[in-house]
Amino acid sequence: MRTRTTLAAAASFALVISAAACSSSTSSSGSGSGGSGGGKVSLSYGVWDATQVPAMQKIIAAFEAQNPGITVTIQQTPWADYWTKLQAAASGGSAPDVFWMNGPNFQLYASNKVLEPLTNLHPDTSVYPPALAQLYQYKGVQYGLPKDFDTVGLWYNKALFDAAGVSYPTAAWTWADFQAAAKKLTDPAKGVYGVGANLEGQENFYDTIYQAGGSVISPDGKKSGYADPATIAGLKFWTDLVAAKESPSLKQMTDTAPLNLFESGKLAMYWGGSWDAKEFSGNDATKTGVDVAPLPAGVKKATIIHGLANVVFAHTSHPAQAEKFAAFLGSQAAAQIEADTGTVIPAYNGMQQTWVKAYPQYHLQSFLDQLPDAVPYPISKNTAAWNTLETTLLTKAWDGSEPIDKVAQDLATQMDAALAKEGS
Repeated sequence: MRTRTTLAAAASFALVISAAACSSSTSSSGSGSGGSGGGKVSLSYGVWDATQVPAMQKIIAAFEAQNPGITVTIQQTPWADYWTKLQAAASGGSAPDVFWMNGPNFQLYASNKVLEPLTNLHPDTSVYPPALAQLYQYKGVQYGLPKDFDTVGLWYNKALFDAAGVSYPTAAWTWADFQAAAKKLTDPAKGVYGVGANLEGQENFYDTIYQAGGSVISPDGKKSGYADPATIAGLKFWTDLVAAKESPSLKQMTDTAPLNLFESGKLAMYWGGSWDAKEFSGNDATKTGVDVAPLPAGVKKATIIHGLANVVFAHTSHPAQAEKFAAFLGSQAAAQIEADTGTVIPAYNGMQQTWVKAYPQYHLQSFLDQLPDAVPYPISKNTAAWNTLETTLLTKAWDGSEPIDKVAQDLATQMDAALAKEGS
């Protein structure tokens, strides 16, 4: 499943924790000591993906067996409502004791003191991919323990490659190899395109921006990278494909999502995430007819890494117990349970091979082999503001109404203004 990177509209709010935040976020029948004195502490755990609830229940059962004085109840809220409800709950002091967090929203919550710094846990972040652990640090402090992650790979249709006499992608492919293949694989008579130049950050233009040596945002989060010629080259990678008709037009991809075009055999290649393994394995057309390779290299290799983290509510009534639960969620034992489901790639190093083996028909090792070149998903305190600008302005380049150089410069100017409003 995709570890969500899309931002809810509510994520642009400025969180203000009211006096009510000091009230209890959960109820306890005992002293709050995790069972000493005969009482029990009850924690709540906020998640959004219903398909992962069974695995989370198994993790909770293992935790409760080790901590008989603590019980944990899952609060599952669908993605469409998750951030709106979390905002209201956090502002009122009733957010779950522990809950899921994603990259785009992280700094907003951390900077508004909604999240508890995990300094008491002294977490060993070396057990996670470095770029993923870095994603959940704010001003040098770790606020979240990675749960799972995804990277992006080059999925391809084997039958279309065979028919065109094109060799399958390899880890040695460069942009030039990819572009040559896209041209050969495009067959207008059959309505087949080499690739879908999707207007999507994580799966498309963010990857090529960093492969070109550019950046989306400066390391300190204060400056846009879109005016950089290298960044523009990373964007042009995609607009050139659309202009050459080696990709469907933006309108075509709006009418029919590139994922669906790929599954129906209309795209020979698809830049997609590790989460697509589950999707493709359940589709008769892609169950064995497609495979995946690492992304091609531009000036350098790069893939965007994103993943969820478990965080602790800063105003939980039971900080010690909540931190203990968060630590367990970030442990090898919890990762093993998640790995056994084959749904996500566990963040804990050494546990990923179980996920790879869950889909033996695909070379899923491709996603893990790219970890040394992984770049954290670009974020700031108010990621939603400039994500909206990206979509609005880049659309003009993707549909051909304005040149990419002008659009990128305009985006840089407006993004810089949005970042300036975030303050220190």
